[in-house]
Amino acid sequence: MLAMGSPTSVRTGTSCNALLRDLQQIWNDIGESEAEKDRMLLELERECLEVYRRKFDEAANAKARLRQSVAAKEAELATLMASLGELNLHSPVQTEKKATSLKEQLASVMPLVEDLKLKKEERVKQFAEIKAQIEKITREISGYSHQINAVGSLDLEEQDLSLRKLTEYQTHLHTLQKEKSERIPKILEYVNEVHSLCGVLELDFGKIVSDVHPSLLGTRPEQSTNISNSTLESLEQAIRRLKTERKVRFQKLKDIVATLFELWNLMDSPKEDMSNFSKITLIIGSSESEIVEPGALSMEILEQASAEVKRLTELKASRMKELVMKRRSELEDICYKTHIEPDPSTAAEKSNAMIDSGLISCLQAINCPLFTFSNLFYKVLYYKSFLFFSGLVDPCELLANIEVQINKAKAEALSRKEIMDRIERWLSACDEENWLEDYNQDENRYSAGRGAHINLKRAERARVTVNKIPAMVDNLITRTLTWEDEKKKLFLYDGVRLVSILEDYKLARQQKEEEKKRYRDQKKLQDTLLTEKEAMYGSKPSPRRSNSCRKANGYRANGNGSMTPTPRRNSVGGATP
Repeated sequence: MLAMGSPTSVRTGTSCNALLRDLQQIWNDIGESEAEKDRMLLELERECLEVYRRKFDEAANAKARLRQSVAAKEAELATLMASLGELNLHSPVQTEKKATSLKEQLASVMPLVEDLKLKKEERVKQFAEIKAQIEKITREISGYSHQINAVGSLDLEEQDLSLRKLTEYQTHLHTLQKEKSERIPKILEYVNEVHSLCGVLELDFGKIVSDVHPSLLGTRPEQSTNISNSTLESLEQAIRRLKTERKVRFQKLKDIVATLFELWNLMDSPKEDMSNFSKITLIIGSSESEIVEPGALSMEILEQASAEVKRLTELKASRMKELVMKRRSELEDICYKTHIEPDPSTAAEKSNAMIDSGLISCLQAINCPLFTFSNLFYKVLYYKSFLFFSGLVDPCELLANIEVQINKAKAEALSRKEIMDRIERWLSACDEENWLEDYNQDENRYSAGRGAHINLKRAERARVTVNKIPAMVDNLITRTLTWEDEKKKLFLYDGVRLVSILEDYKLARQQKEEEKKRYRDQKKLQDTLLTEKEAMYGSKPSPRRSNSCRKANGYRANGNGSMTPTPRRNSVGGATP
């Protein structure tokens, strides 16, 4: 201690020397021997050495603990730096290790460790929030969405808490959020479409959507909307099913309305009965995708329309004979206008006879004592069976046959329209020709009477039209032959082939022209004979005598001095059909 040279050690050494001298004086006063004095001094030195050694061990242990604490803090600092990705941060212990004591080293590293701990806690909270959002959106997309503990369910022993890892999580979260933002409008669009279809079909929207996923109803605020692929697929399947049902009902309603229109036309239903179903007829006028009115294709609408069809069908059965006669009359009217021969198998007389005989025979058979059917269904069934096996015609089948003939007649009229229009123009030209002949034979056609100028203009137009008749006939023959080649059948006009009628007309017209030519030649010969008589006898016959002579011969003078035959109406083989 004296060698250390500190003031404390100097004072301690002085005190020990004074005490040692006092102790030796006491021993001298006591009379202790030298050996005893040496023994007691040796024991005193041994005890002092034990005290110094104990103090040294305590100091060495304290130093080791300090060094261990510094090493632990350095390790913790390194771990925090590695976890947080703080690679540019240098430990003050390493830089000041030789220049500072252990306590100073520990004091310098402690604040840095505390700061990094706080920073780690903040970073862990950020990771927890991001991972909670990722977990929530992932569960929603995967289809296992439920209420979870956002922090407790996460693995907070994350080794990498660096900004790079945080950025990766944020990028992943943004990707999921974007996908969610794209799925939500699609889910809403599908739900709205399901709602619209359910309204049109009058189905339970809540049940259909709940079957897909309960979260789509949004009844519980804490439950997020499921946006998984399975939900989207289920909604698409529900929409396809609803559209299929809408298509089936729409087609069924179209068929019912078509039957309704047919029955209304057959039964001459009043407008009041038809106005009750105006809503349905308006729906049929739209396309399937345009129907958005709630309840437009409900089962109630279909049942109402079906009930009306059933009522009209029953009424139709009671008025079948009248309907058959009406449709037969319509068929005959179409055939008359288009000059087509109707099918004689459905003539009015035959139809009446078949219906009457079938009903009478059937009623006689049903009322026979051998058959005691109490149920109307069995009576109707037997009625149909009897008609089938007895060879009689069912009125419904007869009406259907007439309907088929009406459709055929309409199609035939449509294909004959162009030729029929030409026939009308040809017949009109023939009428003009007959009128012109009558006009030419009128001796007073040039008089100044009322309407003479109108007849004169009409005669001019008639002459132009008459000159076109040969070309019209030839063109009509060509058109008719072309039609026959296309249809592979003859073009009949009131049961006679049109080409034959036209050929006969051409022949009759040619004969008439030859007759006119012979008449003109004969007239020229008569004029020549008259001129020779005048030259021989030097006199002219009086006009009155000449006219009377001509009338006796059966001819009339026309306006230009020529002679025309007395007009007459010809049959189909003549000049005018």
